[in-house]
Amino acid sequence: MNMTASIPPRIVPPIDPEDEKLLKRLRRIEGQVRGIQKMIEEGRDCHDILIQFAAVRSALDTAGEGLLEQYALGCRARPGEAVTPSDVVRAVKLLRG
Repeated sequence: MNMTASIPPRIVPPIDPEDEKLLKRLRRIEGQVRGIQKMIEEGRDCHDILIQFAAVRSALDTAGEGLLEQYALGCRARPGEAVTPSDVVRAVKLLRG
């Protein structure tokens, strides 16, 4: 008798085109952050590094706004639950910190 149970493979749903756009944007941001790390390691000018920080912050804001829009439209709600105006307000506050 085999004591190790076979774990069934996890079924992953196909990625929605909006999710694919978000993932692509996040990968680009990840590359920007790596670029900032390299700039620091190379001793680059602080002004140039700060410009890159601003670009990353802007890119993250844009990505977050896109996700917030998906949530507000209901596609990020829990199955069977509607997104209420108070849910959207709570999500905006969370995004804005």
